[in-house]
Amino acid sequence: MNRIVVVGASAAGLAAVETLRREGYDGPLTLVGDEPLAPYDRPPLSKQLLSGEWRPERLDLRTPSDLSALGLDLRLGVPATGLELTGRTVRLADGSTVPYDGLILATGVRPRRLPGEGAHVLRTLDDALTLRDRLGPGRRLVVVGAGFLGAEAAAVAWRLGAEVTLLEPAPVPLAHAVGTEVGRVLSQAHLDRGVDLRCGVTVTEVTEDGVRLAGGEVVEADEVLVAIGSLPNTEWLDGSGLAVGDGVVCDEYCEAARNVYAAGDVARWYNPLFGTSMRIEHRTNAAEQGMAAARNLLNPEARKPFAPVPYFWSDQYDMKVQAYGFLRGHDEVAVVEGDLAERRFVAAYRTGDRVSGALAVGMPPKAIRQWRQPIVTGAAWSETVRSAQ
Repeated sequence: MNRIVVVGASAAGLAAVETLRREGYDGPLTLVGDEPLAPYDRPPLSKQLLSGEWRPERLDLRTPSDLSALGLDLRLGVPATGLELTGRTVRLADGSTVPYDGLILATGVRPRRLPGEGAHVLRTLDDALTLRDRLGPGRRLVVVGAGFLGAEAAAVAWRLGAEVTLLEPAPVPLAHAVGTEVGRVLSQAHLDRGVDLRCGVTVTEVTEDGVRLAGGEVVEADEVLVAIGSLPNTEWLDGSGLAVGDGVVCDEYCEAARNVYAAGDVARWYNPLFGTSMRIEHRTNAAEQGMAAARNLLNPEARKPFAPVPYFWSDQYDMKVQAYGFLRGHDEVAVVEGDLAERRFVAAYRTGDRVSGALAVGMPPKAIRQWRQPIVTGAAWSETVRSAQ
């Protein structure tokens, strides 16, 4: 393999180029990024950076000397605009083309938006800094979407003294992912602090004064944050011949086409551990998948399926939320340690007849880590949960 291109310069793309070098690839290596900034960490955007605890430079994933040592053809601030599979070239926004023998796609996602102007989203460093400058005592913030990102931002804004309204279309926030009971517990943390949490409401547009609800009511605000999910960045692949469906469709090796792999938030791959296709928007998965895609690209005769146990965490107020596994689509949730009412507990998740996930709130790391192995082995639900309760 004479030339490799990695499109996407965040956690997955960085992990891919570092792994390629570490595994012995010393040929031309191009890293393309749509932002002008060097790779930086995104989870702190809605937490430590938004709160002002961290300065922006603390988010840098590598120093300039670290990046220089990789010997990259670094193309930052130049989005990819097209892919030619037959000719094996990537087109860039500046009109140039980059040839490749091997390609890794790690273009991530972008926030969904609402009609209207003036709302904030929270995906980039500039997004977080702009919103941070608008928050403070007495400021009114409406957050549309009470998922993990919206909940984290609401918690930070409350801590900064803002009056926070949190709007969620579902009857119980996060119930689709963590279950109704756990969703209610996480929601109560907002209510206990005076956040105006409204569930079962639909926001139709952003207005000059706030947001408009489906019934016509305007919820007034000084600032609006829209946190209603994301869309994978795949439009630039239109006409390329790659299969795209809520992400770049890959097999269990993260391969989308011959010598073309995908990693991170944009990749939808078949995870043999859970027997289903999934697309995971978590920081840990991005790095692990970037490494896996790079190894499989370099060593096609010794490829290994990418079969991780997904992991994510969230910080909200004084709560530390941690989870292992694939919680979506679960059939049952059982509290196996602690107490929901005290917001100190471990909950296990069943899909079919196996343990598919576990989530902990306010518990030490050991309490959740011990559930990773039953998830890996697909342990029988009845035996595992009975012994834990």
